[in-house]
Amino acid sequence: MENLKKIVIVDDDIDIIAAVESILTAKGYKVLSANDKKEGLALIMKENPDLAILDVMMTTQFEGFELAEEMAKNATLSHIPVIIQTSIEVLTTTKPSVQAMAQQFRQNPDYSDLRVILVKDILTGNAGVDYLNENNEGVWFPVSAFVKKPVNAAVLLPEIEKLIK
Repeated sequence: MENLKKIVIVDDDIDIIAAVESILTAKGYKVLSANDKKEGLALIMKENPDLAILDVMMTTQFEGFELAEEMAKNATLSHIPVIIQTSIEVLTTTKPSVQAMAQQFRQNPDYSDLRVILVKDILTGNAGVDYLNENNEGVWFPVSAFVKKPVNAAVLLPEIEKLIK
């Protein structure tokens, strides 16, 4: 039997988990889920999935970001592609350094009061999150992609197929 690609979903909304799970299992993916950062991190460490889909707001306002950041900084997890599910608007650029672009947005008076800046380069696909944590400290980390909530199969599946071949 062919080895199924494993995807972990971390979201506190069981309806969203059920919807995404039905989309993914219909396409032959093995789906595992967790409801918060702590559970999600333990599951990801145990299962070493091919991809993780993370909600942003769970127990806390930035829990999904915190999990994605921990994964990016962890040598054993940093290879796992991360898709952030969000209703936050994603700013697009044509500059490969999305971190530099986020810093430019952060300095622009129109965007400087935003707690969260999500940036994606439409040419390279590079993406990342720049947010101000509870202590008003700027935090930056890369992610693989963003998908809008509510999740649309026609958008989600091509992103996953790009990230896990």
